[in-house]
Parts: sequence; structure tokens; C-alpha cells
Amino acid sequence: MAKSPMAILALGLAALVLSGAGLVAAQNCGCQPNECCSKYGYCGTDASYCGQDCRSGPCTASGGGSGDPVESVVTDAFFDRIKSQAADGCPGKSFYTRQFFLDGAQANPDFGKGSTSDDGKREIAAFFAHFTHETGHMCSIEENEGASKDYCDETNTQWPCTPGKAYYGRGPLQLSWNYNYGAAGESTGFDGLNSPETVAQDQALTFKAAFWFWMTNVHQAVPSGFGATTRAINGDVECDGKKPDLVSARAGYYTDYCQQFGVDPGNNLTC
Repeated sequence: MAKSPMAILALGLAALVLSGAGLVAAQNCGCQPNECCSKYGYCGTDASYCGQDCRSGPCTASGGGSGDPVESVVTDAFFDRIKSQAADGCPGKSFYTRQFFLDGAQANPDFGKGSTSDDGKREIAAFFAHFTHETGHMCSIEENEGASKDYCDETNTQWPCTPGKAYYGRGPLQLSWNYNYGAAGESTGFDGLNSPETVAQDQALTFKAAFWFWMTNVHQAVPSGFGATTRAINGDVECDGKKPDLVSARAGYYTDYCQQFGVDPGNNLTC
């Protein structure tokens, strides 16, 4: 059906308005290092900004960013060198394997990706720095004396604690708290609230849970420096002068691994 001259004029005005709106949106993108620039040109940190069509920053949509294949960075020699520093009787020495780590990484294609290849290597170095610190060079699977500690947040009604179950640290990043076990279980396919011990029993699942925590809570902090990743993992306990020795220990591992990967560790190493 033919359009009247008035209809054509109205459509033209609407197009002009929408075009102007797009220009305004595009001008609003001047994000902080930990923020994403959305497809509409606004800054934020949740999936609506960092997901599909994210323009820049720590985008989480698959396929974005640069980085060498994780398996070419995390060689057998690198992985085994860390593990070799743990005592022979450590349960983690046979539990943590490079292949299960790589399987977990491959299921998260944005891991080890950044604005440059060096950014990707810095994220891998950060992951292994915290892995090393949390497990004592891949020695521990479960938190020392964890069973004696209370990691049940009774105020969290979305992920209520199961009587008789303990949510202390387990796995490469020592997953803790009922709300983390519940959400990790929903995402990776295990009953985190009723069977949290599975994270310390299943070699594949232990890395799936670790990568869930990393990609949900830590990945977006990487561009802000290693200290920001420490804050994301254990900031309430260690940062702001609470436990500077632990903060420095994490940063030391990170600096060492960056050196092994041939990249500058960057700034803001502590919190």
C-alpha cells in the first residue's frame, strides 16, 4: 500500500531521532578498566554490558579477546613444576592434573583472553597464583581444619544450608560458603547444597567449580590488576592491611608466573 507524504515525513523524523539517539549512546563509552562498554555505548559490569556485542573491556561473550591457546601456555613442565614443590604425601598431587585443568579451561573460552595476548597470559598467571596459594602448591584438596569452621550464611534463602553439610574450602580455589556451592552446582551439574564434598572427590568437577567461581567473580577484575583478583577472592579477610603477608605471598606467585610466561605483571599487585 502506498504511503502518504505525511507518513513518509513522520518516518523520516523517526529515523532521524533514532540516529541521534545512537550517536548519543556511542559518546557515553569511557569506561573504567573493570567495566565493559555495552553494544549501546554504556558502561557497566553485569551481563547486559559484558555479554553479547560488548565493545570493549572484560567482555564475557564467547569468542572475544586475544590470547594464546591455554595449553601452549600451561605446559606439562609449568604445571608439574608447581606440583613438585608439594610434599610427596600430599593428596592433591594425584588429584589435580593438567588435563582436567585444560578441560575446564576449554569449557570457558573467555578464560585467558584479553585485549592482548599478554593480558591473556596475565589472567592465567593470576589463576595459578591463587591456585598455588590456596592449596599449598597443589597439596591440599580441602581446607585445613575446614570442618571446624562455619561457612553457612543463614540469611541466604536462595541457597539454604542443608543440615549436617559443611561448606568449607575445597578444590583449586577453595570454594566456600553455601551460596557458592549452590550456584556452582546449578551451573556445573552437581548438588552443591546436599553434596558439597563432591568438589573434593571428582577430579573433573573440582576444576569445573573453580572455573565457575573464577569466571563469575574474578575474571572481570583481571584488567584492574592482580590486587583486584585477590580482593575478589578473599578481600574481606586479607585486603586493606588485614593480612599483608598473605597478600604479598599471592603477588609473589603471580610475579613469578608472569616472568615464566614472559609478560610484565602490570601494576596494582596488592590490595
